[in-house]
Amino acid sequence: MKTLVLGLGNPILSDDGVGIYIVRAAAAQGSPMNGVTFAEASLGGLRLLDLLPGYDRVILVDAIQTHDGQPGKFYWLGPGDLQASLHSGSTHDLSLPGALDLGRRLGMELPDDKDLTILAVEVEDVLTLGETCTPAVARAIPHAAEATLAQLKREQ
Repeated sequence: MKTLVLGLGNPILSDDGVGIYIVRAAAAQGSPMNGVTFAEASLGGLRLLDLLPGYDRVILVDAIQTHDGQPGKFYWLGPGDLQASLHSGSTHDLSLPGALDLGRRLGMELPDDKDLTILAVEVEDVLTLGETCTPAVARAIPHAAEATLAQLKREQ
């Protein structure tokens, strides 16, 4: 089974880089696993369709901001837990569920929703230029990396 663990974000916008930092930490901590690729990307929406085909299973790691979220807390989600975009002004605005639906309609070989999980880390600041996360988010990185590795081992 081919698995992609993809860290998403912008590592020069403080907490927005948390997905990338977690995947780097998981890759550094974990022993090599058959069929597992660790990668990072600073893109979203429709452009994800360039990276996902050919994998049987995908774990996306990204930042999330919810109304009453506690920075550093992380959640396991599926594509169905995310809202679809009601409109989009660009391909970046296309939601993950919208991009997956479009890709499947175009005949792309994408993982089923049950084989696509999202580790979403609650963040505090995604607007300040900086290559470090806020303290609460930085403290969560090793724990989220361990959770990612544990998820991979459970699914193997």
